[in-house]
Amino acid sequence: EVQLQASGGGLVQTGGSLRLSCAYSGFGFDDYVIGWFRQTPGKQREAVSLISSSDGNTYYADSVKGRFSITDDDAKSTAYLQMNNLTSEDTALYFCAAGTALARLGVKVGAPNRFEYPNWGQGTQVTVSS
Repeated sequence: EVQLQASGGGLVQTGGSLRLSCAYSGFGFDDYVIGWFRQTPGKQREAVSLISSSDGNTYYADSVKGRFSITDDDAKSTAYLQMNNLTSEDTALYFCAAGTALARLGVKVGAPNRFEYPNWGQGTQVTVSS
C-alpha cells in the first residue's frame, strides 16, 4: 500500500520561504512521479510541481517557475519542495501525490492532470501573510 506523508507547511510572511516534505512508502515499482498539487476554497486542485523518477523530468506551474524547486531523495524516500519568495497567491492547502506511467506522460508533455495520480497524502496548509 502506497503511503504519502506531507509536512512542512506553516505561516510565513510575503517573501519568505518554506520547504515541504513528502515521505513515501509502499512503492512496489521504481518508475514513479511524485510531487505537489494545491487547492484553495472553490477552486480545482492544480499541479504545482512534479518530478519523474525514471527520467528526471520536472514540471512547474508557470506561477511558481523560478521560485520553487523540487527534488527527490530516493535513498530517504522523501521528496522536497523548496518554496522561495512566497506571495499571498501561494496560500493554499498543498497535497503530495504519486503516480506512475500515465503521470509520467503528463509531466513529459507539461500538462499533468490530478486524475493521473491515484495516491494522495493529507494536505499541509501554507499561509502567506502580507
